[in-house]
Amino acid sequence: MTLAQVEATARTAHTGQTDKAGRPYAEHLRAVAEGVRARGGDEEQIAAAWLHDAVEDDALSVEWLRGAALSSRTKDIVLAVTKRAGEPPEAYAARILATPGALLVKESDLAHNADPARLSVLDETTRKRLTEKYARMRALLGLVG
Repeated sequence: MTLAQVEATARTAHTGQTDKAGRPYAEHLRAVAEGVRARGGDEEQIAAAWLHDAVEDDALSVEWLRGAALSSRTKDIVLAVTKRAGEPPEAYAARILATPGALLVKESDLAHNADPARLSVLDETTRKRLTEKYARMRALLGLVG
């Protein structure tokens, strides 16, 4: 798949979905993909950025991902950044760190999720909880500073 096809697939898969602030979810996907590009990511990582939440959000199935015309590296990154039910954050972080290319995608995801402008529209309790959650994951991934 070309990057344009991956983007179109991701946008279609997340149609109607919004983020915690009520914004179209595709805005988050675009921001993460652009963040990966700005951080020097390659096309496989950018494709994974577009798809990074698709399996986790049940927008696309693991079976779809396995059969998609994507590189095995892109598929590995998507699966690495897909949180699993009941999985401890330490195990999640370890999988990301063990998967070549996944850390850059997760770094971009965390950067957009923790953007103060994005968080500012949330209630104080949610904002505080998410800020702490994202800071903890950054620390587990060695992304401090």
